[in-house]
Formats: sequence, structure tokens, C-alpha cells
Amino acid sequence: MIPRRRTPTCLVGGVPLGADHPVVVQSMTNADTEDAAATAAQVVDLARAGSELVRVTVNTHEAARALPEIRRRVEDAGVSVPLVGDFHYNGHLLLAQHPECAATLDKYRINPGNMGQGRHQDANFRRIVEAAMEHGKPVRIGVNWGSLDQALLARLMDANASSAAPREGRAVLIEALVQSATGSAELAEEYGLPHDRIVLSAKVSRVPDLVDVYRELAGRCDYPLHLGLTEAGMGVKGIVASSAGMGILLQEGIGDTIRVSLTPRPGGDRAEEVRVSRQILQSLGLRHFEPQVTACPGCGRTTSSFFQELAEEIQSHIRSRMAEWTRAYPGVERLQVAVMGCVVNGPGESRHADIGISLPGNGEEPKAPVFVDGALRTTLKGPSLVADFLRILDGFVAEKYGAARR
Repeated sequence: MIPRRRTPTCLVGGVPLGADHPVVVQSMTNADTEDAAATAAQVVDLARAGSELVRVTVNTHEAARALPEIRRRVEDAGVSVPLVGDFHYNGHLLLAQHPECAATLDKYRINPGNMGQGRHQDANFRRIVEAAMEHGKPVRIGVNWGSLDQALLARLMDANASSAAPREGRAVLIEALVQSATGSAELAEEYGLPHDRIVLSAKVSRVPDLVDVYRELAGRCDYPLHLGLTEAGMGVKGIVASSAGMGILLQEGIGDTIRVSLTPRPGGDRAEEVRVSRQILQSLGLRHFEPQVTACPGCGRTTSSFFQELAEEIQSHIRSRMAEWTRAYPGVERLQVAVMGCVVNGPGESRHADIGISLPGNGEEPKAPVFVDGALRTTLKGPSLVADFLRILDGFVAEKYGAARR
């Protein structure tokens, strides 16, 4: 078990954030918030994919007016998920002029770098904090290197330039991000926002910067932290970058909510970012959402595609049964299944899983031993091999996890 960095608990809607609770999966809509029907449909899709918080842009009066209807549509679909309002530039005005929006949202996300300049910056920030206090909402103070407080950065750069031992520009930038986040949090508390209603984030685009800024931030405060690259990118690049950066931090116990900010393909599935987030957490052993199927990558011993097809069929079978299994068999999400392709590692890997099958490779005897809880249960062969294994799998699930209900 990975020891988590200690934090207070921040309650967002009905979802608790912090060290005493599981790391939470967050996502964000990209529909026009003014279109209540489209935004609500996307919120529902994201929540059903497993997102536990959904953030929506609130940038216009029309978007703010749409929030209560979005909430109603989501609830009418039978979905309950906290909504986070993403405010930039005019959040202080929108929250003041649209109290229904302020009451509907479960958390406000604000960026200190987009709150105006000088006296206006402090006044606008204070008005959002006061709105959060009035409505009993938590706030995520999210700084971003693309919209950093320029006055703060200039002061730090000037001080660094006159220092006897100046640091490289990257280090000063990281320091500015940390100071902007922690300084804003301290200011919010001075205005009266409780300590346990504050979450921080410091978004950058490069993995090494992400790791360094969050390590620094984690060492200077105990607020819950939201992790993510500000622009992860598309496809494989975005998945790998997010997994590499957040994986390092999560392994060190840093991070209480995560988002994988994938750029979707045109017309692509927005919920892909949710599935990637869940898999990161499950791969690290921080959460358990569904049984995991381990399958070998294949080599010259496995030129047949049979074991790949079997692995895919088992994964599909598990997903099709998960709704029923989750209700009937507590703990089934921890199930480990192995589908291996030859004798080299097949039997050993199958023994390590809860249930595994080792298929014959090229030139091997055409039979497939099945291992259950590390012991050989039976050997399958013939055209009914797949159906036979799925029957064994279903029986094993009922036998192992059904006992939890008795």
C-alpha cells in the first residue's frame, strides 16, 4: 500500500478528497455550456464511464444561467455527480449575478493569474472566496504556467537576477507557481474560507516540470492536490505523458484527485480520459475498479492469434458481467486473470493470478492448463475451450466472492 501525503478532508458534493480517501477521478466537458442538453449529456457519459467529479466551463452569463438546467437533466438521467465550475476573468461577476449557478455547483475552480491586476486582482479573488463561503462551497485554486501571475513572476525574476547565486529560469518559474498557489490559499483563509475547503493545483505541460512543481508544493502545504498536465496532448503521447508524470507523484503519495487532459480526436470519445485515469490508479494499486486481465505480448512461439482473441473475449465477458457481479460479489473488482500464450512463462504467470490459463504455443501439446489460486484445476482442449474457460471463470467468481455475502 502506497503511504499517502497527509491532508485534511475536503468534501465536494458527496465526494471526499484527501489522504484518508481514495484518489478521485475527475474529467471535464468540452461541450458549449450554454447548450444545456449537450453539456448534460456529456456529464452523464463521463460519470457513467467512472468520472467522480466533472468540471464545466462557466464563462458567460448564458453558461451560468444554464447550470441549474444542466443539473436537472443530469439528475433526470439517474446520475449523481458533483459539478465543478471553471471560472476565468469574470467568475466574480457571474457568481454574484447568478446565485442559482453559485448554489448549483459543488466546487469553484479559479486561477489567480486570470483575476485581473493589482487591487482589482485581490478584490475579484475576494469576491469569489466570499461567494464560496456564502454557499458553503470548496474552491480549487489552480495556477497554470500559461497564465501565471506576471507581477509575481517579475518580482521573483528580478530578485533572482540580483542574487549572488542566481538560479536557472525554470527553477524561478516553478517557485512562482508554488508561491502563487500557496499565497492565494493563505489569502483565501484570511478572507474566512476554511482550511478544509481548499484544493490546490499547479498545471504545466512537461513531465519533469510536473514532478518538480508538485514535489515542491506538497512539501510546503497540506492542502489536497489535484494532479494533471495542463495539455497532455493527443492519443499515445497524452496517455504516456500523463501516466509517466502522475505515476511518479502518485507512487510518492502525492495527489488526491487526477485528470488526464487528453485532446480528443474530432468526434472522439471524451470518456477516454476517464478510462485512462482509472487504469493509472488501478495499475498502481491505488484503486480497484474492475478485474484485470494480464496477457502476454506474443512472440514467435505464439504466431496464432488465438490467445489474443481469447484475452479479448475474456475482457469483454468481464465487462459485460461487471454490473451484475458488482451487485452480487463484493470485492470482485480485485480479480486478477491471466491469459498466456505458451509454456515459457504461461504456467508461472497463471499461478500468480487468481485464475489463469496457459495456451499452447507453436509445436507444443494442444492443451491448456487452468490454474485457480495457484493450483492446477483442470486442463482444457478442443473447440469448446473458450466456453469451458468462461464457465470456470463464472464459477470461480461465484465461489470466491459470493462467500463475502454469506
